[in-house]
Amino acid sequence: MLKRQNPGAPEHRRDLTADGGALPMSHNDSRSFFNLSQLVLSAGQIKPSPALKHSKVTYFEVEIVDVQSKKQICIVDKVPPASTVLDVKHKFHKACPQWYPSRVGLQLERNGPFLKDSISIQSLAVSSIITLYFTDLGQQVGWTTFFLTEYTGPLLIYLLFYIRLSTIYDQVESRKNFRHPVVHLACFCHCLHYIRHLLETLFVHKFSEGHTPLKNMIKGCAFYWGFTSWIAYYVNHPRYTPPSFGHKQVSYAALAFLMCEAGNHFINVALAHQTNEGNRTCFPSPTYNPFTWLFLLVSCPNYTYEAGSWISFTVMTQTLPVGIFAFLMVIQMSLWAQKKHKLYLKRFYPEVRRKAAMIPIIF
Repeated sequence: MLKRQNPGAPEHRRDLTADGGALPMSHNDSRSFFNLSQLVLSAGQIKPSPALKHSKVTYFEVEIVDVQSKKQICIVDKVPPASTVLDVKHKFHKACPQWYPSRVGLQLERNGPFLKDSISIQSLAVSSIITLYFTDLGQQVGWTTFFLTEYTGPLLIYLLFYIRLSTIYDQVESRKNFRHPVVHLACFCHCLHYIRHLLETLFVHKFSEGHTPLKNMIKGCAFYWGFTSWIAYYVNHPRYTPPSFGHKQVSYAALAFLMCEAGNHFINVALAHQTNEGNRTCFPSPTYNPFTWLFLLVSCPNYTYEAGSWISFTVMTQTLPVGIFAFLMVIQMSLWAQKKHKLYLKRFYPEVRRKAAMIPIIF
Protein backbone atom coordinates (compact mmCIF):
# COMPACT_ATOMS: atom_id res chain seq x y z
CA MET A 1 0.00 0.00 0.00
CA LEU A 2 1.58 3.23 -1.04
CA LYS A 3 1.91 6.06 1.44
CA ARG A 4 -0.04 9.10 0.49
CA GLN A 5 2.02 12.29 0.30
CA ASN A 6 0.73 15.57 1.64
CA PRO A 7 0.77 17.87 -1.29
CA GLY A 8 0.17 20.92 0.84
CA ALA A 9 3.46 20.71 2.87
CA PRO A 10 5.84 22.38 0.41
CA GLU A 11 3.32 25.01 -0.34
CA HIS A 12 2.86 25.65 3.38
CA ARG A 13 6.70 26.09 3.86
CA ARG A 14 6.87 28.50 0.98
CA ASP A 15 4.00 30.45 2.47
CA LEU A 16 5.84 30.80 5.77
CA THR A 17 8.93 32.11 4.02
CA ALA A 18 6.94 34.52 1.98
CA ASP A 19 5.06 35.79 5.05
CA GLY A 20 8.32 36.55 6.87
CA GLY A 21 8.55 33.50 9.05
CA ALA A 22 11.97 32.43 10.35
CA LEU A 23 13.61 29.41 9.00
CA PRO A 24 15.61 27.27 11.38
CA MET A 25 19.36 28.28 11.50
CA SER A 26 22.17 25.90 10.69
CA HIS A 27 24.81 24.81 13.28
CA ASN A 28 27.52 27.19 11.94
CA ASP A 29 25.20 30.19 12.01
CA SER A 30 24.30 29.49 15.64
CA ARG A 31 27.97 29.35 16.70
CA SER A 32 28.82 32.62 14.97
CA PHE A 33 25.92 34.36 16.68
CA PHE A 34 27.04 32.99 20.07
CA ASN A 35 30.61 34.29 19.60
CA LEU A 36 29.35 37.75 18.66
CA SER A 37 27.14 37.84 21.75
CA GLN A 38 30.06 36.91 24.01
CA LEU A 39 32.20 39.66 22.46
CA VAL A 40 29.56 42.31 23.10
CA LEU A 41 29.04 41.18 26.69
CA SER A 42 32.79 41.14 27.45
CA ALA A 43 33.22 44.66 26.05
CA GLY A 44 30.58 45.98 28.46
CA GLN A 45 28.41 48.94 27.90
CA ILE A 46 29.65 51.55 25.49
CA LYS A 47 30.38 54.68 27.52
CA PRO A 48 29.79 58.05 25.99
CA SER A 49 32.90 60.22 25.59
CA PRO A 50 33.27 62.65 28.51
CA ALA A 51 32.43 66.22 27.80
CA LEU A 52 35.35 68.66 27.95
CA LYS A 53 35.36 70.85 31.07
CA HIS A 54 36.30 74.42 30.48
CA SER A 55 37.95 75.79 33.68
CA LYS A 56 37.46 79.49 34.16
CA VAL A 57 40.48 81.24 35.77
CA THR A 58 39.76 84.51 37.55
CA TYR A 59 42.43 87.16 37.09
CA PHE A 60 42.90 90.24 39.25
CA GLU A 61 43.63 93.82 38.30
CA VAL A 62 46.02 95.64 40.64
CA GLU A 63 45.76 99.42 40.66
CA ILE A 64 48.96 101.14 41.79
CA VAL A 65 48.29 104.55 43.39
CA ASP A 66 50.86 107.07 44.64
CA VAL A 67 50.62 107.30 48.43
CA GLN A 68 51.24 111.06 48.47
CA SER A 69 49.23 112.45 45.53
CA LYS A 70 46.66 109.58 45.43
CA LYS A 71 47.04 109.59 41.64
CA GLN A 72 46.97 106.37 39.67
CA ILE A 73 50.40 105.36 38.39
CA CYS A 74 49.41 102.27 36.42
CA ILE A 75 47.20 99.18 36.39
CA VAL A 76 48.75 95.73 36.44
CA ASP A 77 46.24 93.45 34.72
CA LYS A 78 45.87 89.69 34.33
CA VAL A 79 47.40 88.86 37.71
CA PRO A 80 46.82 85.15 38.51
CA PRO A 81 45.43 84.26 41.97
CA ALA A 82 48.63 82.39 42.88
CA SER A 83 50.79 85.48 42.35
CA THR A 84 52.59 87.19 45.22
CA VAL A 85 53.38 90.81 45.99
CA LEU A 86 56.86 90.25 44.55
CA ASP A 87 55.31 89.17 41.23
CA VAL A 88 53.28 92.38 41.16
CA LYS A 89 56.46 94.37 41.83
CA HIS A 90 58.17 92.73 38.86
CA LYS A 91 55.22 93.53 36.58
CA PHE A 92 55.15 97.07 37.93
CA HIS A 93 58.86 97.37 37.14
CA LYS A 94 58.16 96.37 33.52
CA ALA A 95 55.56 99.12 33.25
CA CYS A 96 57.72 101.68 35.12
CA PRO A 97 61.41 100.73 34.67
CA GLN A 98 62.67 103.55 36.91
CA TRP A 99 61.43 101.68 40.00
CA TYR A 100 63.04 98.25 40.39
CA PRO A 101 61.34 95.74 42.73
CA SER A 102 63.54 96.26 45.80
CA ARG A 103 62.80 99.99 45.70
CA VAL A 104 59.01 99.54 45.60
CA GLY A 105 57.01 99.65 48.82
CA LEU A 106 53.36 98.58 48.53
CA GLN A 107 50.68 99.14 51.16
CA LEU A 108 47.08 97.97 51.33
CA GLU A 109 46.19 101.17 53.24
CA ARG A 110 47.87 104.55 53.14
CA ASN A 111 49.01 104.40 56.76
CA GLY A 112 49.40 100.65 56.88
CA PRO A 113 52.57 98.55 56.97
CA PHE A 114 54.47 97.59 53.86
CA LEU A 115 53.37 94.26 52.41
CA LYS A 116 55.89 91.44 52.47
CA ASP A 117 56.97 90.00 49.13
CA SER A 118 55.70 86.52 50.04
CA ILE A 119 52.06 87.60 50.63
CA SER A 120 49.58 86.09 48.17
CA ILE A 121 47.54 88.50 46.07
CA GLN A 122 44.44 86.35 46.53
CA SER A 123 44.61 86.92 50.31
CA LEU A 124 44.37 90.68 49.73
CA ALA A 125 41.47 90.57 47.27
CA VAL A 126 37.96 91.68 48.19
CA SER A 127 36.95 92.00 44.55
CA SER A 128 38.63 91.52 41.19
CA ILE A 129 40.24 94.98 41.48
CA ILE A 130 42.90 95.53 44.18
CA THR A 131 44.22 98.98 45.04
CA LEU A 132 47.77 99.19 46.42
CA TYR A 133 49.57 102.36 47.54
CA PHE A 134 53.09 102.89 46.23
CA THR A 135 56.02 104.39 48.15
CA ASP A 136 59.48 104.92 46.72
CA LEU A 137 61.85 103.38 49.29
CA GLY A 138 64.89 105.00 47.72
CA GLN A 139 68.21 103.43 46.80
CA GLN A 140 68.49 99.92 48.25
CA VAL A 141 71.39 97.61 49.12
CA GLY A 142 71.44 93.94 50.03
CA TRP A 143 71.86 92.90 53.66
CA THR A 144 75.05 91.00 52.90
CA THR A 145 76.55 94.10 51.28
CA PHE A 146 75.35 96.19 54.21
CA PHE A 147 77.12 94.11 56.87
CA LEU A 148 80.24 93.40 54.86
CA THR A 149 80.74 97.13 54.26
CA GLU A 150 79.93 98.03 57.86
CA TYR A 151 82.39 95.50 59.34
CA THR A 152 85.22 95.68 56.79
CA GLY A 153 85.78 99.39 57.50
CA PRO A 154 86.64 99.05 61.24
CA LEU A 155 88.96 96.12 60.51
CA LEU A 156 91.06 98.09 58.01
CA ILE A 157 90.88 101.43 59.83
CA TYR A 158 92.22 99.98 63.08
CA LEU A 159 95.16 98.36 61.26
CA LEU A 160 96.08 101.72 59.68
CA PHE A 161 96.37 103.26 63.14
CA TYR A 162 98.16 100.20 64.51
CA ILE A 163 101.05 100.51 62.02
CA ARG A 164 101.34 104.20 63.04
CA LEU A 165 101.33 105.94 59.70
CA SER A 166 103.48 109.05 59.48
CA THR A 167 100.43 111.05 58.41
CA ILE A 168 98.73 110.21 61.74
CA TYR A 169 101.47 110.13 64.41
CA ASP A 170 104.82 111.86 64.80
CA GLN A 171 107.49 109.39 63.69
CA VAL A 172 110.14 110.62 66.12
CA GLU A 173 107.78 110.17 69.03
CA SER A 174 106.68 106.77 67.73
CA ARG A 175 110.27 105.49 67.70
CA LYS A 176 111.02 106.71 71.23
CA ASN A 177 108.05 105.21 73.00
CA PHE A 178 107.87 101.47 73.58
CA ARG A 179 104.58 99.75 72.77
CA HIS A 180 102.98 98.10 75.76
CA PRO A 181 101.85 94.46 75.19
CA VAL A 182 98.23 95.52 75.70
CA VAL A 183 98.44 97.50 72.44
CA HIS A 184 99.20 94.33 70.47
CA LEU A 185 96.57 92.37 72.40
CA ALA A 186 93.96 95.06 71.76
CA CYS A 187 94.70 94.95 68.02
CA PHE A 188 94.34 91.16 68.01
CA CYS A 189 91.02 91.26 69.90
CA HIS A 190 89.60 94.07 67.78
CA CYS A 191 90.48 92.32 64.52
CA LEU A 192 89.15 89.01 65.84
CA HIS A 193 85.82 90.64 66.67
CA TYR A 194 85.23 92.01 63.18
CA ILE A 195 86.64 88.99 61.36
CA ARG A 196 84.09 86.89 63.26
CA HIS A 197 81.32 89.25 62.17
CA LEU A 198 82.43 89.04 58.53
CA LEU A 199 82.62 85.24 58.51
CA GLU A 200 79.23 84.90 60.21
CA THR A 201 77.71 87.28 57.65
CA LEU A 202 78.95 85.05 54.84
CA PHE A 203 78.39 81.59 56.31
CA VAL A 204 76.05 81.70 59.34
CA HIS A 205 73.41 84.42 59.23
CA LYS A 206 70.21 84.02 57.23
CA PHE A 207 68.59 87.26 56.17
CA SER A 208 64.79 87.29 55.82
CA GLU A 209 64.40 90.47 53.78
CA GLY A 210 66.53 91.07 50.73
CA HIS A 211 67.29 94.79 50.93
CA THR A 212 67.59 97.83 53.18
CA PRO A 213 67.77 101.56 52.36
CA LEU A 214 71.20 102.89 51.44
CA LYS A 215 70.88 105.66 54.04
CA ASN A 216 70.84 103.03 56.79
CA MET A 217 74.18 101.67 55.60
CA ILE A 218 75.64 105.18 55.50
CA LYS A 219 74.53 105.83 59.09
CA GLY A 220 75.87 102.48 60.28
CA CYS A 221 79.21 102.99 58.56
CA ALA A 222 79.54 106.51 59.97
CA PHE A 223 78.94 105.19 63.49
CA TYR A 224 81.27 102.18 63.37
CA TRP A 225 84.00 103.73 61.23
CA GLY A 226 84.00 106.98 63.19
CA PHE A 227 84.25 105.32 66.60
CA THR A 228 86.90 102.89 65.34
CA SER A 229 89.06 105.82 64.22
CA TRP A 230 88.68 107.48 67.62
CA ILE A 231 89.38 104.27 69.56
CA ALA A 232 92.35 103.24 67.42
CA TYR A 233 93.92 106.68 67.62
CA TYR A 234 94.03 106.59 71.45
CA VAL A 235 94.98 102.94 71.93
CA ASN A 236 97.81 103.06 69.36
CA HIS A 237 99.07 106.54 70.33
CA PRO A 238 102.75 106.70 71.32
CA ARG A 239 101.74 108.31 74.65
CA TYR A 240 99.18 105.67 75.49
CA THR A 241 99.36 104.60 79.15
CA PRO A 242 98.60 100.98 80.14
CA PRO A 243 95.76 100.05 82.54
CA SER A 244 96.08 100.96 86.21
CA PHE A 245 96.15 97.40 87.58
CA GLY A 246 98.65 96.17 85.06
CA HIS A 247 98.95 92.60 83.85
CA LYS A 248 96.10 91.12 85.94
CA GLN A 249 93.56 93.64 84.65
CA VAL A 250 94.61 93.03 81.05
CA SER A 251 94.66 89.22 81.40
CA TYR A 252 91.26 88.85 83.06
CA ALA A 253 89.63 91.31 80.67
CA ALA A 254 91.16 89.58 77.63
CA LEU A 255 89.93 86.20 78.89
CA ALA A 256 86.42 87.59 79.39
CA PHE A 257 86.54 89.12 75.90
CA LEU A 258 87.48 85.81 74.27
CA MET A 259 84.76 83.95 76.17
CA CYS A 260 82.13 86.49 75.07
CA GLU A 261 83.30 86.22 71.48
CA ALA A 262 83.07 82.42 71.58
CA GLY A 263 79.64 82.58 73.23
CA ASN A 264 78.37 85.04 70.65
CA HIS A 265 79.47 82.77 67.84
CA PHE A 266 77.85 79.63 69.27
CA ILE A 267 74.61 81.50 69.95
CA ASN A 268 74.48 82.77 66.37
CA VAL A 269 75.04 79.24 65.08
CA ALA A 270 72.21 77.97 67.31
CA LEU A 271 69.88 80.71 66.05
CA ALA A 272 70.72 79.86 62.45
CA HIS A 273 69.82 76.19 63.01
CA GLN A 274 66.54 76.48 64.86
CA THR A 275 64.52 73.25 64.90
CA ASN A 276 61.00 72.96 63.49
CA GLU A 277 57.99 71.01 64.71
CA GLY A 278 55.72 70.74 61.71
CA ASN A 279 55.17 74.26 60.43
CA ARG A 280 56.16 75.86 63.74
CA THR A 281 59.68 77.08 64.51
CA CYS A 282 60.83 76.18 68.01
CA PHE A 283 62.69 78.53 70.33
CA PRO A 284 66.41 77.56 70.55
CA SER A 285 67.15 75.35 73.52
CA PRO A 286 70.48 74.90 75.33
CA THR A 287 72.74 72.06 74.18
CA TYR A 288 75.76 70.32 75.65
CA ASN A 289 77.76 73.43 74.73
CA PRO A 290 78.08 75.55 77.93
CA PHE A 291 77.97 78.80 75.94
CA THR A 292 74.36 78.05 74.94
CA TRP A 293 73.21 77.62 78.55
CA LEU A 294 72.51 81.35 78.68
CA PHE A 295 69.30 80.53 76.78
CA LEU A 296 67.96 79.33 80.12
CA LEU A 297 68.07 82.87 81.53
CA VAL A 298 67.63 85.32 78.65
CA SER A 299 65.90 85.27 75.27
CA CYS A 300 68.63 87.24 73.42
CA PRO A 301 72.00 85.90 74.67
CA ASN A 302 73.78 87.06 71.52
CA TYR A 303 73.24 90.67 72.62
CA THR A 304 74.42 89.78 76.12
CA TYR A 305 77.69 88.40 74.77
CA GLU A 306 78.12 91.35 72.38
CA ALA A 307 77.75 93.84 75.23
CA GLY A 308 80.11 91.75 77.35
CA SER A 309 82.77 91.86 74.62
CA TRP A 310 82.86 95.64 74.53
CA ILE A 311 82.77 96.01 78.31
CA SER A 312 85.74 93.63 78.53
CA PHE A 313 87.57 95.55 75.81
CA THR A 314 86.98 98.75 77.78
CA VAL A 315 88.48 97.23 80.94
CA MET A 316 91.40 95.81 78.98
CA THR A 317 92.39 99.07 77.25
CA GLN A 318 91.09 101.54 79.90
CA THR A 319 90.44 104.37 77.42
CA LEU A 320 87.60 106.90 77.32
CA PRO A 321 86.61 106.39 73.64
CA VAL A 322 86.18 102.64 74.17
CA GLY A 323 84.09 103.29 77.27
CA ILE A 324 81.76 105.66 75.42
CA PHE A 325 81.42 103.26 72.52
CA ALA A 326 80.67 100.35 74.90
CA PHE A 327 78.05 102.46 76.70
CA LEU A 328 76.27 103.28 73.43
CA MET A 329 76.48 99.65 72.31
CA VAL A 330 74.89 98.44 75.56
CA ILE A 331 72.01 100.90 75.08
CA GLN A 332 71.53 99.82 71.46
CA MET A 333 71.69 96.13 72.34
CA SER A 334 69.14 96.66 75.12
CA LEU A 335 66.70 98.29 72.69
CA TRP A 336 67.13 95.51 70.14
CA ALA A 337 66.79 92.84 72.82
CA GLN A 338 63.62 94.38 74.22
CA LYS A 339 62.06 94.56 70.77
CA LYS A 340 62.99 90.98 69.92
CA HIS A 341 61.85 89.76 73.35
CA LYS A 342 58.36 91.11 72.66
CA LEU A 343 58.26 89.22 69.36
CA TYR A 344 59.41 86.05 71.11
CA LEU A 345 56.63 86.43 73.69
CA LYS A 346 54.06 86.38 70.89
CA ARG A 347 55.57 83.39 69.11
CA PHE A 348 57.09 81.32 71.94
CA TYR A 349 55.23 82.47 75.06
CA PRO A 350 55.55 79.25 77.13
CA GLU A 351 59.33 79.08 76.54
CA VAL A 352 60.14 82.78 76.98
CA ARG A 353 57.69 84.10 79.58
CA ARG A 354 60.03 83.56 82.57
CA LYS A 355 63.19 84.80 80.86
CA ALA A 356 64.75 88.25 80.79
CA ALA A 357 65.53 89.99 77.51
CA MET A 358 69.30 90.51 77.78
CA ILE A 359 70.56 90.71 81.38
CA PRO A 360 69.56 87.75 83.59
CA ILE A 361 66.97 88.59 86.26
CA ILE A 362 67.46 92.37 85.74
CA PHE A 363 66.37 93.15 82.16
